[in-house]
Amino acid sequence: MSKFGEIIDQEIPVLLDFYAEWNENSTSMHPVLRDVASALGDKGKVIKIDVDKNKELSQALRVKGLPTLIIYKRGEMVWRQSGEQDANTLIGILNEYI
Repeated sequence: MSKFGEIIDQEIPVLLDFYAEWNENSTSMHPVLRDVASALGDKGKVIKIDVDKNKELSQALRVKGLPTLIIYKRGEMVWRQSGEQDANTLIGILNEYI
């Protein structure tokens, strides 16, 4: 969990994507998140977290639906949404925290 603290405690917004390979909605978000990451460049980060490999973290954050998208800035959660989102929506939300 200490590594998680390092990941989210940044000056730039960090978008976490909690997903599972067996979940169709999660995997359909992969190309969207690639677009978001390329649009942000070094102004933000997109990190994918497999819930099956990170059960403890997923439970601690009460991730129920997939995908669950969470934005952190300076270690604080500033936005959270479950379900699919389009790239433009995510980029717009992230730009609010840049």
